[in-house]
Amino acid sequence: MKLSFNLINKNGGGSPVVEDITQCVIAGWAGRDRAAIEHHIEELAAIGVPRPSAVPLYYRVAANQLTQEPEIQVVGTGSSGEAEAFVFTHQGTLLVSIASDHTDRTLEAHSVALSKQICVKPVAHDAWEFDSVKGHWDQLVLRSWIEERGDVVLYQEGSMDQLSRPEDLIQQGFSAPTLPPGTGMTCGTVTVRGSIRPASEFTMELHDPVLKRSIRHRYTVTMLPEIA
Repeated sequence: MKLSFNLINKNGGGSPVVEDITQCVIAGWAGRDRAAIEHHIEELAAIGVPRPSAVPLYYRVAANQLTQEPEIQVVGTGSSGEAEAFVFTHQGTLLVSIASDHTDRTLEAHSVALSKQICVKPVAHDAWEFDSVKGHWDQLVLRSWIEERGDVVLYQEGSMDQLSRPEDLIQQGFSAPTLPPGTGMTCGTVTVRGSIRPASEFTMELHDPVLKRSIRHRYTVTMLPEIA
């Protein structure tokens, strides 16, 4: 799946990058702190999702499920987004963007792997070189907002020190210091405010308070009827 990015440098300038992602990996249960992992497990258990067999877990999703379109379609009202850092390599350089692990929560109670596969994964258009944020990665802030009853409300917010670092997830998942060519990987999410719930609009952000910049992406969700 060819994805197009605007690679933004430290000075704010950008250059176009196109990467053919042939393998998509969702790093689940990727919290750095065991208490935070347990909190997320309990969040999902509240909607019927079974506990994972191990943490982290690496789920494979078809690469053609990645999208940069501003609108996605889902079946029914049981899905929701999750903001996550998204890493991939381009010409040997590790880059970072942001993606939503949009998941069918109804199906998740029966199979986490299938619930992730059935929904497309929106990806932002901007990216940074990982080396430009590596030294202050833990200070980056992951946020998302949803539209709810006509208002935009904060849905997720947390610093990246709550989650395993990308280098550690790559090493553990691939036994290598960097991702294989053509591989894109999401790096876990932070807890939600309130309950996990669907929304017709989802906005996500990876904010860099040191270099004072953000990667943002917004998409709308069209919920199709289960039976026409």
